[in-house]
Amino acid sequence: MSSQPSHLATQLATQLANTKNLHPTQQWLTAFLSTQKPTTPLPALTQTALFRLLSSDITTSLAAEAAHCLPLNIHNVNVKELRLQGPVVVQLTGIEDMSKSRWEQIEAIQALERGEGTKGREIIRVTATEDDNDSGAVVNKGGGPHKLSLQDAHGTGLYGIELKEIKGVGLGMSIGCKMVLKNAIIARGVMLMEPTNATILGGKIEALHKAWKQNRKAELKAAIEASERTAPSNT
Repeated sequence: MSSQPSHLATQLATQLANTKNLHPTQQWLTAFLSTQKPTTPLPALTQTALFRLLSSDITTSLAAEAAHCLPLNIHNVNVKELRLQGPVVVQLTGIEDMSKSRWEQIEAIQALERGEGTKGREIIRVTATEDDNDSGAVVNKGGGPHKLSLQDAHGTGLYGIELKEIKGVGLGMSIGCKMVLKNAIIARGVMLMEPTNATILGGKIEALHKAWKQNRKAELKAAIEASERTAPSNT
């Protein structure tokens, strides 16, 4: 009997690794399985585990092994360029639309808070669904390129620049959204991102998302006020 949970944990870990490149810690797997019925079919168990992992902080839920994390030398200024083989799972900790002014970014965040997105120049009402937390698919498009702040399971952070439009990347992304990076170039500590090397898994860390929105608006407003104070007078 005691070998059954261990066997199930191994099966679950294999499924998550093979299908989503997620490598949860043994501690996370043990805690998760303790809340599930032992008769639950593996496919259903895998889906529940996936939802929980996408909603988790990967610095506590995923194994911080070197093979599954960013290279230790990514911030070495003497390394001009290196290739990340991957796959490495990261989570979004911030995003900026480099094509929008500070005021436009504030307006975009406020529109999303009202449940509105954009389709070209047309404002549309976005209705949340049960899948939103899982897919992170409600995204404010029409801008870009985007600058993303990313973090791996070890807690190492780096910036990514969207060189080509990536489906699902936009100001409407949820903070905590998980992405898989593979075969990507890191130039001077910045990830060069495009559809061929970045895949969105989805997810959201609710507390971080709420805090980021509030802090981001405050930062943008402070930057606007600072620029107005330092702007030369016309008189």
